[in-house]
Amino acid sequence: MISAFANIWKVPELKKRVLFTLGIILLIRIGSAIPIPGIDSGLIQEVTSRAGHKANDLMQMVMLLSGGAMSQAAIFSLGIMPYITASIIMQMMMAVVPALKRMIQEGGESGRQQFIQYTRYLTLVICLGQSFLLARTIAFAPEQIFGGSANNWTNLMVLDSNWSFIGIAVATITCGTMFIMWLGEQITERGIGNGASVIIAVGIIDRIPSVSIQAFQLFFGGADEPKNPMFLIPLVALLLLAIGFVVMLTQGVRKIPVQYAKRMVGQKMYGGGATFMPLKVNYSGVMPIIFGQALLLFPFQILKMVPWTAMQKFANIMQPGSAIYEVSFAMLILFFAYFWVSTQFDPVQISDDLKKHGGYIPGIRPGQATSDFLDFTMTRITFAGAMALVILAVVPELLGTTMGVPRPVASFFGGTSLLIMVGVMLDVMRQIESHLLMRHYDGFLKKGKIRGRR
Repeated sequence: MISAFANIWKVPELKKRVLFTLGIILLIRIGSAIPIPGIDSGLIQEVTSRAGHKANDLMQMVMLLSGGAMSQAAIFSLGIMPYITASIIMQMMMAVVPALKRMIQEGGESGRQQFIQYTRYLTLVICLGQSFLLARTIAFAPEQIFGGSANNWTNLMVLDSNWSFIGIAVATITCGTMFIMWLGEQITERGIGNGASVIIAVGIIDRIPSVSIQAFQLFFGGADEPKNPMFLIPLVALLLLAIGFVVMLTQGVRKIPVQYAKRMVGQKMYGGGATFMPLKVNYSGVMPIIFGQALLLFPFQILKMVPWTAMQKFANIMQPGSAIYEVSFAMLILFFAYFWVSTQFDPVQISDDLKKHGGYIPGIRPGQATSDFLDFTMTRITFAGAMALVILAVVPELLGTTMGVPRPVASFFGGTSLLIMVGVMLDVMRQIESHLLMRHYDGFLKKGKIRGRR
């Protein structure tokens, strides 16, 4: 593996792509530390250091996906999440609006570019709405994001009018998000890996040092209630087990054998041979967990602000860590896993493509029988993948409730953080290895390959 990293610098194109990606990452991290105009960054650091980033659960999730930029009120506070949200909405709209699906399938490159342009427009709309809500919260209720009490934030703004600050903040954050979106597209085109995924993963990795300090203080002093250091051993073992489990889940596929019939064209024989169709166990990736968290945290965070005692009690019952919350979270993950597969996986289209190219699954008749077989197989695989996601999503919550592990520390034992980091690292390794093998260099593994990398 060490020789593979050394060989990266021997391939000019690969070296250029890696350096380009690292340069973009450095630029984004710099922007994540530049505060919005009108913000007293010194006051933010002072109050957050005392409060320990005790923001609500919804803000904790957004901070994690933005790489901590929101906790510093930076110009990249929203990160690339508006673009990810817009992409997910457009992907789901394809199942509802047939014109969008035809645009991708029949429009060729021009149709794909038009679809991307619609996604950018939707990103702008989402970003304007989210940046307004963020700026208004910073101006009038900053304790909801940065922690502390309202009395600590009386002199946060340096501008005379809070509404003037909101206008400047909305413009700054929106421009920053659109710039990050463009940088992500540049990474995808000229760098290594999927740009949006790489940006999110780097933001999560950037939080590892602060999380490590919290974990050290939890077991070796500095925390309000220090834990027995002996508990650190099973935690480390659990972390290694979770990483291995995520790798297996990310790389796991069901191989469906496919046979192609031979065809005579002129004087030559074409086709023939056998291959397989890989059906991913975790087809939906990390989306069910993100959707489930957002659907549980966002509405109930609003209910807490309603001045009705019944609504506030109901919102408190649905707090993370409660039995009702965990069961609801698990059910939402199962629902969104099947929903994502139903919108993105089209067994009828796959069956038609196989039939068109002379392919068939041994023992299964082409056409409707093949479609039914793929649908039945994918349904069973999705259940296994969804249950694995439930386990990964619940583990951090259980660590927080049973062992008192802080949420930022527990988030790295499963859930969104671990899935994104492992998935992005495997994708980057796959692309780097493909460049090395094309130029007759050894990959990361001399004997065999990681499953799914071909």
